[in-house]
Amino acid sequence: MNSHVVIGFGPAGAATARLLVEQGRTVKVVTTSGRSPEPGIEHVALDAKDSGRLTEAVRGAAAVYSCAAPPYHRWAAEWPALASSLCTAAEETGAVLVMLGNLYGYGPVDGPLTEELPLAATGTKGRVRAAVWERARDLHQQGRIRAVEVRASDFFGPGVTDGGHLAARVMPPLLRGKPVSTLGDPDAPHSWTYLPDVARALVEVAGDERAWGRAWHVPTEPALSVREMVARLAAQAGTGPVAVRAVPPLALALGGLFSPLLRELKETRYQFDRPFVVDSSAYETAFAARATPLDQQVKATVDWWRERLATTG
Repeated sequence: MNSHVVIGFGPAGAATARLLVEQGRTVKVVTTSGRSPEPGIEHVALDAKDSGRLTEAVRGAAAVYSCAAPPYHRWAAEWPALASSLCTAAEETGAVLVMLGNLYGYGPVDGPLTEELPLAATGTKGRVRAAVWERARDLHQQGRIRAVEVRASDFFGPGVTDGGHLAARVMPPLLRGKPVSTLGDPDAPHSWTYLPDVARALVEVAGDERAWGRAWHVPTEPALSVREMVARLAAQAGTGPVAVRAVPPLALALGGLFSPLLRELKETRYQFDRPFVVDSSAYETAFAARATPLDQQVKATVDWWRERLATTG
């Protein structure tokens, strides 16, 4: 089967769908509202929580990629239904379920994050994400589906906009040589996963049965602090040194009164208040994909943002 279905068309879903097209696959993208036609991609409008309609959309596909998520502040209410629908579609059709996950399920830990750590988060969003994978893993172990999860740290790179910590809040002022603001400690080591590497990992594990039944960390370059990343981006952009300022906790709390997103970030603030370092050596030992060299990541990101801002003003 050469057909693949991607759920969601945010940064990760779009990158995955376009990579599959580049590889000559037939690609169907499922979103709630649908989209305009795009070469090589069939866009289908349906609610992925509707298991019956999703199953019909997936039927005949080799793999279904879960790259969508409910709005951040509605995870607890909507993720269970979405996860159930994905598992049903995988069971009914035989498609490999490839889930894009994050690192919330581990909760705060000391030392590098590895896939062997328990999913011990106590916060709502961490427990929700852990439960999504645990359900799929249990069904895999029962032989009812074939499932794999690929976990990424904070996205970075071309295509990452409003949701990225090195994206819309950083790149426009940086390209003007203006100070940028960041959550938490700007000098804490932090892992940044390059978006094209996410797509490559998702597609690679979909076709390799050695990967199925467990979670993997996307190949990710060594951790650098926000301040170090901003310095590299500014150097590439030629804007000179750019000041990095931590958002005061009081300002974040006040912003949370009006923004559901800022309010929800309180639970995962630890990721930026302390070192947050991903170990992706297990993936790199088992499979071919590697993290894109950092200098290439930085150049591509600066070039993409320059073009985007020149187009949008």
